[in-house]
Amino acid sequence: MDTYAYMFGENLYINLTNRCCNDCTFCLRNDGDGVGEDNLWLSKEPKAHEVIAAVARFAPSSYRDVVFCGYGEPTYALDVMREVADYVHGIGKQTRLNTNGLGNVIQGKDIVPQLKGKIDTVSVSLNECSAEKYDAVCRPNFGGAYDALKTFVRDCVAAGIDTVVSVVDVIGAEDIEICRKTAAELGAKFRVRKMITPSL
Repeated sequence: MDTYAYMFGENLYINLTNRCCNDCTFCLRNDGDGVGEDNLWLSKEPKAHEVIAAVARFAPSSYRDVVFCGYGEPTYALDVMREVADYVHGIGKQTRLNTNGLGNVIQGKDIVPQLKGKIDTVSVSLNECSAEKYDAVCRPNFGGAYDALKTFVRDCVAAGIDTVVSVVDVIGAEDIEICRKTAAELGAKFRVRKMITPSL
């Protein structure tokens, strides 16, 4: 049975798709099938009502927020995510999108207006301090990804969405500080996140 909702820490996570336009060298998908006991590989992408049913199996009191983050880039499933976000707000919970920031390219349009009012916090994985290093580590399947990511962050900030730029703690202190400055220039918050160990 596919896992569309799973607990990690104090939050409930939503697994909408396995599609991604990046092939990051550090991605936990390279080394395991999921997080903890939850296998996050999907046999099919869920409809909104299937995700909502999965969320409803968890008591709202058992988690803090709902995070769109699984074994793929959630903005591939933009319409499903928006519908599930409405349900989540209806039960009094906040929503967060963990994204590679390339949803505009994926959808071929500016998706920020469609996120406003649906997603309370957008967390964008900057991952590296330059376009050259980003391409080497994240291996996007199209050019100009780093600039597209930064434009997305800037637009989310301008739209009034709580926006966080994050990096994984393995890139080195010097590069982390450059990324911190980039986040400030974009008007976003900054977070250094720990590398997640997959289940094996």
